[in-house]
Amino acid sequence: MDFSLWEPHYREILEYFGFSREDDENAAALLATLTARDDLPSLSRLVRDHNVVVCGNAPCLRKELGRIPPGSVVFAADAAADVLFSHGIRPDAVFTDLDGATDLLLEMNAMGTIVVVHAHGDNMPLLRHWVKKFTGPLVATTQSTPLPHVHNFGGFSDGDRAVFAADALGAKTITLIGFDLDDKNVDPVKRGKLMWAKNLLTLIGHDC
Repeated sequence: MDFSLWEPHYREILEYFGFSREDDENAAALLATLTARDDLPSLSRLVRDHNVVVCGNAPCLRKELGRIPPGSVVFAADAAADVLFSHGIRPDAVFTDLDGATDLLLEMNAMGTIVVVHAHGDNMPLLRHWVKKFTGPLVATTQSTPLPHVHNFGGFSDGDRAVFAADALGAKTITLIGFDLDDKNVDPVKRGKLMWAKNLLTLIGHDC
């Protein structure tokens, strides 16, 4: 999604949650200094004209793994990657703000999984801790103004950002599994994020 189209939604999100755009932009600038790598061309080749399955990290994910068609490109939202890996599936890309990162993510990255690292206002310590440890392909993202090698595909939480990226990069089809955007058994902030994810996905044709 072009940033001019995304920005009005981003401003609404900032107002809803009381987040700071300045903090988001400082985090993006930090991420830009932590890595000069930009494996966006590899991510683009992986996605364009291919069938993509985006795996959220809802508890239903384990039961839905059988819905992944053979030959699909598999995206994981943060800790969903660990679930996939424990079931013998190494995701092609993991979209993460690093709050669910483990050493398994480093292992997957070393094996070729593209890590799409997201910067936002309150994950700067995590960026400093993890980014230098990735030895494989990496793409940097932000939810605020994009920088030369820090991209903004649209989307807010890990799962919907993965869907927005697949859409922006020209996926043939996009299938969602492991998403429960109506989950009421979460804290109010998480519930708000699920509500926003559901609303945002309708912008690109996904009615969850």
